[in-house]
Amino acid sequence: MISKIVLASNNRGKLAELQAMLAPLGVELLRQGDLGIPEAEEPFRTFVENALAKARHAAQASGLPALADDAGLCVEAFGGLPGVDTAFYATQFGYAKGDDTNVRALLEQMAQVADRRAALVSTLVAVRTPQDPEPLIAVGRVRGEIAREPVGSNGFGFDPVMFIPEFGQTFAQLPLEVKNAHSHRGQAARQMLALMRERWLP
Repeated sequence: MISKIVLASNNRGKLAELQAMLAPLGVELLRQGDLGIPEAEEPFRTFVENALAKARHAAQASGLPALADDAGLCVEAFGGLPGVDTAFYATQFGYAKGDDTNVRALLEQMAQVADRRAALVSTLVAVRTPQDPEPLIAVGRVRGEIAREPVGSNGFGFDPVMFIPEFGQTFAQLPLEVKNAHSHRGQAARQMLALMRERWLP
């Protein structure tokens, strides 16, 4: 019976979000940093390959099952970029790495762009062991439009400029429970919950 899973991330926001979403399983989620596990390399160009690399790395170092998330913003007008480079987006334009600088860089790059369509994508991958031949893979995707300026103070990352037409608001304007119910990570976590119940916790 699986009682502990290592989260292959040191992001406290991500840990809190996923811990809450996976709570019904009764499994404890441990942050890899708390076990002294360093971050894995992420050399790939797709979310799924990077998430798998991170999960295998954490499972290898901990001897426990591992869960990894690779997420990002895919802008239609940029051919799906920044994608896997989302966290470092601002650094391409001479800014320091960070949520605020990422938003500023994106708005500058899109100043003259009419097509504002974009998607936030979250790919969760879980492995029982580093050699697990059948990793669990769950993908959540939310479509929206890039707002002309940041609005709202909830959330993190690109939430203040991710306008969701069905709500008529940005992710950063939505109450946390509404955002989590509809977010890319929320969708992926619900799929992962179902997969773990079906495959790992009979």
